[in-house]
Amino acid sequence: MNELHYRLTQRVSECITLANKKLGSDFAVPAIRFDIRGKTAGMALLQRWQLRFNPVLLEENIQAFFDEVVPHEISHLIVYARFGKVRPHGKEWQSVMSQVFGVAPKTTHSFDISSVQGKTFTYQCACDHIELSVRRHNKVQRDQVQYVCRRCKQPLTLTSQSA
Repeated sequence: MNELHYRLTQRVSECITLANKKLGSDFAVPAIRFDIRGKTAGMALLQRWQLRFNPVLLEENIQAFFDEVVPHEISHLIVYARFGKVRPHGKEWQSVMSQVFGVAPKTTHSFDISSVQGKTFTYQCACDHIELSVRRHNKVQRDQVQYVCRRCKQPLTLTSQSA
């Protein structure tokens, strides 16, 4: 384990200790893995009581991981333990984020993902050009799905420069 992973592991322990104190609980420190790839910063595996983090985004956004991502993911575990299966970013999760950790309950990060983003394909609709991931592009090519623009509701078609 490198030093940054160790520090993040310590931060997870601190957050669990804080949650236990504020909620009068006895939550265990979850297992931690640094194996997420792509654009996802962190993930809580609820039934396994485990947290997964993206090591590349961690390296590039250290303070934000400590201040936001760790409390975000731990809040998911706590909500699952206390309330069972509820909406992922619902009122229970928002309450834990703000009242236990004092963090604004944002559902997604706003990190620069250029270092972890894979190849994309440009599609167009009536109002814009939209980048689709390789996975989504391949689904379109295999006729498994047709994506529609959220704004103009028109189908997305592959642009000629992407073909």
